[in-house]
Amino acid sequence: MAGKNYYDVTDWNTGNPYEDIGEVINSIIADIKCRQSEADVEEGGKPGAVIYIPSGDYHLRTQVVIDISYLKIMGSGHGFVSSSIRYNLPESEWADLHEVWPGGSRILVEISAKDTGEEAAGAAFYVERNGNPRISSVEFENFCIDGLHFTDDGSGVENPENTYTNGKTGIYVASAQDSFRLTGMGIVYLEHGVTIYHADALSVHDNFIAECGNCLELRGWGQASKITDNLMGAGYKGYSIYAQNFGGLLIGSNNIFPRGKSSVHFDNVARSSITGNRFHSFYPGMLVFEGNCSENLVSSNHFLRDNEPWAPMLEYNNGLNDLYGLLCISGNYNSIIANHISESIHGQSIHPAGEKPVIIHLTSGMGNYISSNHIVATTEASSEQTEASDSCFSAQVDALTTTEQRVPLEVIAVLVEKESIQNTVLDTGMDSQVIMDKSANAFRATPGIGE
Repeated sequence: MAGKNYYDVTDWNTGNPYEDIGEVINSIIADIKCRQSEADVEEGGKPGAVIYIPSGDYHLRTQVVIDISYLKIMGSGHGFVSSSIRYNLPESEWADLHEVWPGGSRILVEISAKDTGEEAAGAAFYVERNGNPRISSVEFENFCIDGLHFTDDGSGVENPENTYTNGKTGIYVASAQDSFRLTGMGIVYLEHGVTIYHADALSVHDNFIAECGNCLELRGWGQASKITDNLMGAGYKGYSIYAQNFGGLLIGSNNIFPRGKSSVHFDNVARSSITGNRFHSFYPGMLVFEGNCSENLVSSNHFLRDNEPWAPMLEYNNGLNDLYGLLCISGNYNSIIANHISESIHGQSIHPAGEKPVIIHLTSGMGNYISSNHIVATTEASSEQTEASDSCFSAQVDALTTTEQRVPLEVIAVLVEKESIQNTVLDTGMDSQVIMDKSANAFRATPGIGE
């Protein structure tokens, strides 16, 4: 039997959840606050509540404002389906689709920040509470947040659905918080999927966050959090995973797919781990350490950079050339150990033309340790570039599984700029593939055949 702290949005006395679920959830939160007004009643008093969203389509025209702890909002299915594939099909083919829109417990975000210029105004769920203690233990689980459409951003993109711009955010956490959880969510077609400031003990686990301008942004500062077992992939303008001024962040067992500007971007992040992930990108700059990123571990990941195989997206890129590096590292005492790095690209796609692509690029800092990374760089044996496909799924599978008829591609395995000193580079490239000042850094080459 459901208790008094369990709410079903379809069985509430205020508003119509199908027309504006935001109004309904705000009314429920107001009821929780009214009933749970005393902070200490027999060593309890504010247990929070569960708000349940059954399977269905729910328009959101009023922003949900959360300012109570111990609130769980849960649904019955993340409902993800690729909106990008749909919007890049001729509408004449839509009638033949088994499904047209995302499903499950689906929230259709109808609000946007484009008119106000304030990013938070376009958030479906806005979380903020000041004072002590920090707001704690808010959970989002197993429902879909759908931004519906991207819009014309003035860039001249022929199909506005490919701009990754609409002024919408799925979840925006503005104040310091503790032990928040995002689990089993489906988040699609939002300019910002999840933006969280000042996170502590955050868990982002087993979500599908894709086809967003940016997927997950941890901003301000934070500590002791994890991003695990997710499927993610942002648009060419933004971040799949971004973290700023963070310590103790664990990123593990994620599958990060194209087309993000980067797979992981750290800005002044320290003592964090990126391990056991699979990263796939169509552009340089897959992993970026910006500013003073220090004492981070990057190990046992699989990096793959290849060419965009899908015809509708061929014109887009992240603006970086191949001298930037697949991994671009700034900072001190970072360890990059035992990663597999595959670069398999057309010779005609290398920019600047005639240059050797850079795989690992140390731009500044000191004391970094790069060891036992296996770099496989190949290009097509034929001078003819493989034709792009109109089918997104088959094109990407073909590109991923085709390893025959490849020949070695000349690359710079490690480039250490003069501003980066006292680094150690071991077994990550032959002598001819590593460019560094060997009087300012330690180096041991990967042995060649017969050496």
